[in-house]
Amino acid sequence: MELIWMLVLGLLGAGVVAAELDGRGACAWWMGGIPGTPGHDGQPGRDGRGGRKGEKGDSGQPGVPGKRGEVGMSGNEGLPGYRGFPGYPGLKGEPGETAFDYRSAFSVGLVGPVKASGEPIRFAKLFYNEQRDYDELSGKFRCAVPGLYYFNYQLVARGQDTKVALYHGAKPVTFSLDQYQAGDLDQASGSVLLQLVGGDEVWLQVYGEEGPAGVYTENTADSTFTGFLLYPDLRANLLAKHRC
Repeated sequence: MELIWMLVLGLLGAGVVAAELDGRGACAWWMGGIPGTPGHDGQPGRDGRGGRKGEKGDSGQPGVPGKRGEVGMSGNEGLPGYRGFPGYPGLKGEPGETAFDYRSAFSVGLVGPVKASGEPIRFAKLFYNEQRDYDELSGKFRCAVPGLYYFNYQLVARGQDTKVALYHGAKPVTFSLDQYQAGDLDQASGSVLLQLVGGDEVWLQVYGEEGPAGVYTENTADSTFTGFLLYPDLRANLLAKHRC
């Protein structure tokens, strides 16, 4: 018991000494003073560290469309594209009109043997003579369209030598000779290209001594004379019209 009181007294004595050393009385050790006046606010502290990125929010409503802008400048021409596949063929058009429609052609044959020489051979069997440029009465072709013409003849020869010439005007142009062989049907033939002007005449004629001509025809062997225009000479045709 005595020991306990000695400890209490010792602690009280230490408190008094501490109070005196602090400049306060004994009362300051066991009694608090009046609260002081609050101090001024301190300066704002520094910004804290950034927080973690939040989750993506929901999409907002579309805004009102803006006004259409002005047309911009044309860009540079692009590179050529790949070639496309061929299209389907179109429908056939209507026949057109030709600027120049010049025609002249004939094809004729004999109806019997030629009995005399020295005159045009008259071909009275008409295979084609739509333009009527060949005259079966005179045996002559008369040019109505200037241009280049093709003429051909195939004559059956029988009974004697046959000599035939193609005449352009009064001048013989080609000659054909067939030497007769007894019992045979021979042939005298020829062809030629001639440049003709309007009014020119072309015909076939047996030449040589007067007498039987030797030109023959029958049901199974025709003697023919043919001619046609290859292409017209438009310059000659225009000149002829100008002179008229």
